[in-house]
Amino acid sequence: MDTFLFDLDGTLLPMPSLDLFLKEYFNALSKKLTAYGIDSQLLMKGIYAGIGAMVENDGSMSNQQRFWHAFCNIMGEEARNLEPVFDDFYRNEFAQAKTATHKNPKAALCISILKEKGYHVALATNPLFPRVATHTRMQWAGLDVNDFDLITTYENSSYSKPNLKYYEEIISALGKKACDCIMVGNDIDEDMCAAKLGMDTFLLTDCLINSSNADITDYKKGNFDNLLDFIKHLPDIGQ
Repeated sequence: MDTFLFDLDGTLLPMPSLDLFLKEYFNALSKKLTAYGIDSQLLMKGIYAGIGAMVENDGSMSNQQRFWHAFCNIMGEEARNLEPVFDDFYRNEFAQAKTATHKNPKAALCISILKEKGYHVALATNPLFPRVATHTRMQWAGLDVNDFDLITTYENSSYSKPNLKYYEEIISALGKKACDCIMVGNDIDEDMCAAKLGMDTFLLTDCLINSSNADITDYKKGNFDNLLDFIKHLPDIGQ
């Protein structure tokens, strides 16, 4: 095992309440787009249609293409002109949603130690956001984008969690096998499913999501201190 895959939201970026984050996020986005004459209810209908299309993506096109196709089916084809507005939002007003998160210095420390030990590191965050939004959230977490061999975004992904083909796509991009990898995440359904491919897993329990009320007894698991201790005791494998 020489490769770590990390989830972002609720894992490297602590997020005690996903609902609060989404509320702040969508409120800020709605306010931004309303200034462009967009009806807020229609906007949210379009956003949810786009998200649903990405979650159900079959790999025939990127998540970016899938989102905008579904979004414009609701909003009208001229809505494609809003893509630069969305990008500007993620660079600026998106910061309002940061209040629903907080930085844990141990996140960056985990990555730093792994890099020093010679491990490959990928950010396996559900690719429902564009690159600019993912990089912004990484900044909130105190992470350096250059420390990651791969960062999944809606531009470079054609599947989404919990589709196992999402993880297969990452493995292929990294030139690895499932047995080379360990997935670290806080969501039982979306992150721990990687074990079905033969990956090792570590369930981070600080912001645990267990929507299916699954038995977590047998998972390698713990809080940030436990994760950090696990990483510190890994062997050096060189560069």
